[in-house]
Amino acid sequence: MNEHDRKYGWIQRYTANERTNHWITAITFVLLALSGLALFHPAFYWLTNLFGGGPWTRILHPFVGVVMFVSFAIFAMHMFRDNLLTRNDRQWLRQMPDVLNNREDRLPEVGKYNAGQKLLFYVLILSMIGLLLTGIVMWRAYFSFMFPIWLIRLASVLHALCGLVLICSIIVHIYAAIWVKGSMRAMTRGTVSPGWAWKHHRAWFRRLPPTR
Repeated sequence: MNEHDRKYGWIQRYTANERTNHWITAITFVLLALSGLALFHPAFYWLTNLFGGGPWTRILHPFVGVVMFVSFAIFAMHMFRDNLLTRNDRQWLRQMPDVLNNREDRLPEVGKYNAGQKLLFYVLILSMIGLLLTGIVMWRAYFSFMFPIWLIRLASVLHALCGLVLICSIIVHIYAAIWVKGSMRAMTRGTVSPGWAWKHHRAWFRRLPPTR
């Protein structure tokens, strides 16, 4: 956090390393979503032009997938403790009408992440693991010759399913970031205002060390 942010009372939510890690995962996800759609159905085959054609798309897709998995794994390990579900999170989920209507004054205090963000975190973990395992089975250049054809076909279906879940989850993630004003700044600048922290993540705000 720079001197300007300290001077005007901004609170650091993410470090530069955390933001870099997040954006590597985000960029590789976009590349994988586009190349994956291109390989999934002929209607999207024109997307292979973004990667130099069909052969290059098939070559690059699994390698980019490995980069995304490693990047996300580092991010997930670092964030895991803050994403453990608590009693307040279960109560937060039971009050979904209040969540959807922005009645945050009625909700239990939220830590660094709310229950919705935590559930999305676990869905992302399961989807990433599913994509990695099925992708290995399907990776013809290195691994698929080791597996029977029925398993490769099953892996193809599960890979597409995990990809669909991941794409839908990221859409929800982006929508929520836009919906809650001030959230985008956290991943672009790394800081949030005290008012934002108090309103949306009060329990986390209370745990922050006092500013000098």
